Amino acid sequence: MPAFLFAFLSYIGWGTGDIFGAIASRKIGAYAATFWIFAIGILLFSLYIPFALNDLQALTLPIFLLNLTLGFLYISGNVALNEALVRSNPSLVLTISGSFGTLVVVLSLLFLDERISIAQALIIAVIFLGVFLCTFDFRILKKKQKFDAGVLFALYSMTSFALYFTFIKQIIHQIGWFWPNFISMLWTPMIFFYMRWKHMKVKNPIASKSLFPIAASAFLLRAGDFAFNLGISLGYTVLVAPIAGAYPTLSAIIAYKVFKDPITKQQIIGIIITLCGIVLLSLLSI
Repeated sequence: MPAFLFAFLSYIGWGTGDIFGAIASRKIGAYAATFWIFAIGILLFSLYIPFALNDLQALTLPIFLLNLTLGFLYISGNVALNEALVRSNPSLVLTISGSFGTLVVVLSLLFLDERISIAQALIIAVIFLGVFLCTFDFRILKKKQKFDAGVLFALYSMTSFALYFTFIKQIIHQIGWFWPNFISMLWTPMIFFYMRWKHMKVKNPIASKSLFPIAASAFLLRAGDFAFNLGISLGYTVLVAPIAGAYPTLSAIIAYKVFKDPITKQQIIGIIITLCGIVLLSLLSI
C-alpha cells in the first residue's frame, strides 16, 4: 500500500505542477518556463543534499554514466515535447507523449521481470482508456492533416520518458530515491543552449512576475518525480506508473477551474473512468 500512496502523491504533484507550469508558460513562453522550472528545482532540492550524502557511497562510475544517459533522455524528452506542441495539434501531441505510462508497463513486464494478475492488467487498461478519452480530441480525425515533424518529436518524448521511468528503478535500488532525479537535472543547461540555438529569449521570471508559478511548479513536479521514485522502490513499476501517469485527468479538472478551459462530456467520462480505475487498482493491490 505505501507504493500506491507515493504513486498517488506523484499523480497530485504532476497534475497540479503542470497547472502552475501552464501559468508560467503563458507569461514567458513554454521553453523559458521549462528551463526555469528545472533550474529552480535544482536549487530547491539541493537543500536535501546534506541528508543524502551517505547514499553516494554506493555510486559507481557505470551507475553514474547510466544515470546521466537516462537524465539526457528525460531532459531532451521535455524539450521534444515543447517542440512538438509548437509544430503539431496539442491534443494529438499530449495524447502521444502522455502514453509513456503504457510503454512503461510493457517495458517493466519485459525487462524488469515484474508480474501482475489478469485483474490488475484489465484495470490498468481501463485507466489508460480513461486517460486517452481525457486527452484525445476525436475531432482532429475529421480534419485532413499532413504528417509533420511534431509527431516525431511527440514520439521521441513518449519513448524517452518511458525509458527513463522504467530503468531509473535500477539506479534507485543502488543509490536511493533522491540522487537519480537530481543527477538527471544536471542536464538542465541543455534547455538553455537549445533556446539560444533557436534564438529564443530566456525571460527573467522576476521581471515577468512569473517567479511564484515557476517555483510552485518546480516544487510540485520534482516532488512528483521523487514520489514516483519512492513508489517504485517499494513496489512494482508496472503498478505505480499507471496511477502516476494518469495525472492529465487532474490537470484537466484544475484547468477547468483555474483557466475556465471548456471540458467536454468525453473528458468527464475519461476522468471518471480513470479515477475509478485508480481506486480499484489500489484496493486490489492491498
